[in-house]
Amino acid sequence: MCRVCRFPHLRPGDSLFGETIGEVIAAPDDSGLLKGDRVQHHFGWRDYAVVPVAHCTRLGDPLPGPLGDLGYLGHGWTAYAALTRGVQIREGDTVFISSAAGAIGSMAGQIARLLGAGRVIGSTSSRAKADRLIAELGYDAAVIRGGDEPFAAQLRHAAPDGVDVVLDNVGGEQLQAAVTVARTNARFVITGALSGQLAAAGTGRTAPVVLDSTQILLRKIVIRGYSADDNPDARDEWFARLPDRCRAGDIRIPHVVIDGLERATAALSDTARGRYLGMVVVRP
Repeated sequence: MCRVCRFPHLRPGDSLFGETIGEVIAAPDDSGLLKGDRVQHHFGWRDYAVVPVAHCTRLGDPLPGPLGDLGYLGHGWTAYAALTRGVQIREGDTVFISSAAGAIGSMAGQIARLLGAGRVIGSTSSRAKADRLIAELGYDAAVIRGGDEPFAAQLRHAAPDGVDVVLDNVGGEQLQAAVTVARTNARFVITGALSGQLAAAGTGRTAPVVLDSTQILLRKIVIRGYSADDNPDARDEWFARLPDRCRAGDIRIPHVVIDGLERATAALSDTARGRYLGMVVVRP
């Protein structure tokens, strides 16, 4: 289940929830927080918020590079948890990651490579983003949804020997295609369902797909739904290692910064349409 599915239902006029970095204006004397501390919370899209102390995480030192402490908003830890707790990559595995240009996918390809993957394939929505995945983010090949060739045929061409590990953020035809090219004993970890969330019709809370159960049986495919929230230790581990990874050039955090909270709704809409690559941050 994706994190957003655990947020409360919204009513007209409510502010949107989401990961946020803020500065403490005031805090109780016994809270352990001081005025000026930078903290992370999930109270989202607002200039000011009254946040329970238990829901605040004090940030460590700013990360190397232009993002500074905004880098703590990245979803590399989600990809890291999925690829170390949700499934384990073995040396030389061929890995397929759907929605590879998103906040999770743009980190997952790099992480899969660091964990020993032999070949990493991603899916995205345009040739421009596909080229960046290959040139900048550790991917060997990219499959373009909505391209001239059927998705399953593209994926088979990119992985002629099949795939061993699938990190799926999409569902739908991409999950269906991954099953058709899976090798024996392939391991799937499902972390999102964008095909349903972004569908033009429906509630956004279902993502039906038809899978060939005969192939799942014969190839002994394991498919697991996974939430990184179940392994908070993975988050601590990721952020403890991330500064050194960034300094060594092993990890990049692709991002777009949008200035002005009044532009947040447009930024969200553009993100859903696939305009950006990587993490999208709105800065007041």
